[in-house]
Amino acid sequence: MKFGTTAGISAILMVAAAALQLAAMVSAADYPKAETVWCAKTSRCSDAYVNCPAECASTTTPNAKGKVCHVNCDHPLCKAECKKRKPNCDAPGSACYDPRFVGGDGRVFYFHGKTNEVFTLVSDPNFQINGRFIGHRPAGRPRDFTWIQSLGVLFNTHKFTLEATKAATWDSEVDHLKFAYNGQDISISEGSLSSWYSQDEDIKVERVSTKNSVIISIKDKAEILVNVVPVTKEDDRVHKYNVPEHDCFVHLEVQFRFYKLSPRVEGVLGRTYQPDFENTVARPGVAMPVMGGEDKYRTSDLVSAECGACIFSEEAEDLKKQGNVVDFPTLDCTRGAAAGYGIVCRK
Repeated sequence: MKFGTTAGISAILMVAAAALQLAAMVSAADYPKAETVWCAKTSRCSDAYVNCPAECASTTTPNAKGKVCHVNCDHPLCKAECKKRKPNCDAPGSACYDPRFVGGDGRVFYFHGKTNEVFTLVSDPNFQINGRFIGHRPAGRPRDFTWIQSLGVLFNTHKFTLEATKAATWDSEVDHLKFAYNGQDISISEGSLSSWYSQDEDIKVERVSTKNSVIISIKDKAEILVNVVPVTKEDDRVHKYNVPEHDCFVHLEVQFRFYKLSPRVEGVLGRTYQPDFENTVARPGVAMPVMGGEDKYRTSDLVSAECGACIFSEEAEDLKKQGNVVDFPTLDCTRGAAAGYGIVCRK
C-alpha cells in the first residue's frame, strides 16, 4: 500500500482516529468520576447542583499538594473551582507571618499584639476564635515581633484548642501540632486524610499532610486551614528579628472561611467582615498598615469568652431562635463537618 493513494490516506485516518480514541480513554481513566456539589436554598446559588471539574473531581485528596473541588455558593457565578487545602496567605480571612492579616474586605493589615498574650480574632454570638501570640523584642526595638502560636475555638458549650509546639530548631519530620477538646488532649494519627470527630460530629479535624497541616471544620460556622512553620534563617536575616538560638518560634499560618456571620461580628479579623466596616489604616502609600485594638480584644485565656468587644454567648442558639442573630446566606452543612468545605457532595 502506497502513501498518497486513497487506501493509504484512509489507513492513516483510521490510525489517527484510533489514537485519538485511545487518548480519550486514557484521559477519562486519569480522572475519577466528578462529584456534584449542592448549594443550599438559603445561598445565592439557591438549590443549584454544581459539577466539579475533571482536574479536581473530588472535595478530598490524599495529596497534600493537590487541589480539591470548592464551590462558593454565595458567588453569583455558582461555579466550581480547584483550590489547595493549605492556607493561602494572600486570600481574605488569612493570618500569617508576624502577623499579617487579610481582612474580609480583601485589604492587608498588621496586628502586633504582645508576646505571651491572647487576643480575640473573631467573636460572633455563636462562636469565638482566640489566638495566643508568641515573640520577643530585640534590644532597641519599640515593640514586640509576634506570631500566632495557638488557637482556641469556643462554640455552643464546647472548647477546642490547637497549638504549635515549641522547638529550638525546626524538623519537618516531627509533628508540631497539639490538640485538645473540652480540656482533654486528643490524638490524631499521622498521615494524609487521618481525621478526628467530636462525639456530636460538630467538629472535625483532618490532616492534609502527614504532619503539621490540618483543616478544622466547625459545623455550620467556619473552616480553618492551618499550617505549622518556623521562623527561618532567611526570615530572620531579611526582617532582622534577631531570633535567639534556643527558639525558632514555631507558629501557625491560618486561613478562615466562614459559613455565616452576624452583621455585628467582632475581633481583630472579625470586624473586617462587618457590612459597614471601613479600613482606615490600609490606605494607598501605607507600606505596613498597623491595626490597633489591643485593649478591646485582649482576653485572659485561650478559651475565655471575655474581652472588651466580645459578643460570643453560649446561649446564642436560644438568641438565634428569638431572632436576635442575623445569618448571612451560607453553604449547606447538613452532613456536619464531614463535607470538609461546608458543602454537600453527591456522586
